Amino acid sequence: MSVIYAITPELRDKFKEPFGLLIKGSLDQTMTKMREMQAQKPPKIIAVGDIVTKNLHDHKIPLDLSIIDNQNMRKKVQVTTYALNTIKVKNPKGTITKEAIETIKETLKEKNPIHIVVDGEEDLLVLIAVLYAPENSVVVYGQPHEGIVLVKVSPEKKTEASKFLKAMEKGSKS
Repeated sequence: MSVIYAITPELRDKFKEPFGLLIKGSLDQTMTKMREMQAQKPPKIIAVGDIVTKNLHDHKIPLDLSIIDNQNMRKKVQVTTYALNTIKVKNPKGTITKEAIETIKETLKEKNPIHIVVDGEEDLLVLIAVLYAPENSVVVYGQPHEGIVLVKVSPEKKTEASKFLKAMEKGSKS
């Protein structure tokens, strides 16, 4: 397993800020906003995180890609599979591995829904999803105790994700 990126303490604080549009409110309010996004027919809808994936699935919002780690707030949650095609990857906490990057890149080319189960942590994979998703796709993840964050994939968001990753590069430090 090859770690390509690792978060620094400075970036950890920055990453806690929403990377897109924070939708606050109840589950019904956030799912209503997701339905509005779905109605715009984005090329891909990608969920990162166990609770947001479960909520979208329970509200019949189809996902092209879901990425979970069977944890919520660092506590184990019930294992759930949301797609016939499930892939497992290793991605330790606070890192992004080459395996995770390649898997996300490849799965975003697929037409059928894919479910990735991460052995480790999936949080930082939001950046990889934004970087490789087609323009106008939507990446959604949970913002603990606040709601959900919607990231509409654009050239600007891809640049922002690239800058985050550049700051995390392991390079010669690995």
